[in-house]
Amino acid sequence: MIYKTIIVEDENRLREALSIMLEMVAGDTIQIIGYAESVEEAKKIIDRLEPDLVFMDIMLKDGTGFDVLQQISFNSFNLIFTTAYEQHAINAFKYSAVDYLLKPIDAQELKMAIERIAVWKERVLQKEQISELKNNLSKTPDRIVLPTQEAMYVVKLDQIIRCETSGSYTTFFLTDGRKIMVSRPLKNYEDILIPPQFFRVHQSHLIHVNFILSYSREGMIYMNDKSVVPISRGKKEQFFKLMKDE
Repeated sequence: MIYKTIIVEDENRLREALSIMLEMVAGDTIQIIGYAESVEEAKKIIDRLEPDLVFMDIMLKDGTGFDVLQQISFNSFNLIFTTAYEQHAINAFKYSAVDYLLKPIDAQELKMAIERIAVWKERVLQKEQISELKNNLSKTPDRIVLPTQEAMYVVKLDQIIRCETSGSYTTFFLTDGRKIMVSRPLKNYEDILIPPQFFRVHQSHLIHVNFILSYSREGMIYMNDKSVVPISRGKKEQFFKLMKDE
């Protein structure tokens, strides 16, 4: 598939650099159909050309990328933010399941971001997703957005009992009995679901420690959803220390 692409970026050198890099890493799948430097230009060109993919700078000369998203009528496209933000903002992007690239953009990361688009048969921007990102940028996140083929689920962190991974997929087990599978590896969530509230006890398992019923010295954890989770040998000492400190 050829993705009709628009680049929204107010710095000329960065627009040119991204264009060249896209040609290098995805010249056979990306067709750049337009550029915009401002909120006003971006909303007009997106609604007129109806792209498949938009690279969106957050800070523009007359506003933000969020302003663009709130004003456009056409929203059936893949979105990748480009940003120079630091760690807090990176975490906000991860919690909100919004794809992003840090400036200066790395060619390999750009290639991987484009490959992730193939996971979606049809992409429609979710208002909840963008709203969560804006909220998460302004405070410590207490909810996470979980993207599946069917929908975007907004889940409170205190609803997550545990996560279990299989290959490049992760299943979230929630307090209301739901199981939500996302096409992202557990590593993607280990970076933001961190101790002391969460702990990765095994290569395949990450748990919410508040939902532990009991655990054994042999290395088994009994959760309140009646699941039994193993502790890997390399994690035992760290886990027992965390439980002692708690």
